[in-house]
Amino acid sequence: MTDFIQPSEPLVAPEQTVRDEWTDYNGHLNMAYYHVLFDQALDSVLDRIGMGAERARRDGLSVFTAEAHVHYLQELNAGDRVQVSLQVLGADAKRLHYVQTMRRVGAGGDKAEDGFVAAITENLILHADLSTRRVAPWAPDVAQRWTDLARAHQSMPVPPQVGRVMGLRRPAQA
Repeated sequence: MTDFIQPSEPLVAPEQTVRDEWTDYNGHLNMAYYHVLFDQALDSVLDRIGMGAERARRDGLSVFTAEAHVHYLQELNAGDRVQVSLQVLGADAKRLHYVQTMRRVGAGGDKAEDGFVAAITENLILHADLSTRRVAPWAPDVAQRWTDLARAHQSMPVPPQVGRVMGLRRPAQA
């Protein structure tokens, strides 16, 4: 269930590879597939926390995304390898606020070679009872893990994209 975690570090998902069919007519990773990569990385973390597919099947408990903000910072291309880390920003009885950072992994797995940040996503997820499709409190074991991680991660630097509001400035009224 949990191959537990170094709580003082971001949670890192296994490397993933950008597939050819995920690229678009601009010759780079289509925006929808950044979400796929982030979501698959989240699933990896949820499995380690004890909130993954097994918990959903066994107990009818899962998570639903309430809000997601993605910042596309660098292009990715077919064949690029990426690694996604997750930092817990906050947790309460029913919600989790987190940020994920997607980095390209250099040739030969050398992150120092070119490990640029390709994208950042800030998300709010809700714990849900699948039988009622309603928000419900985390199980005590999971709530404790999120609380511990939020506390441990609060001293980590937060990407500058977190908390930004999207929009255009409105022209001043005459």
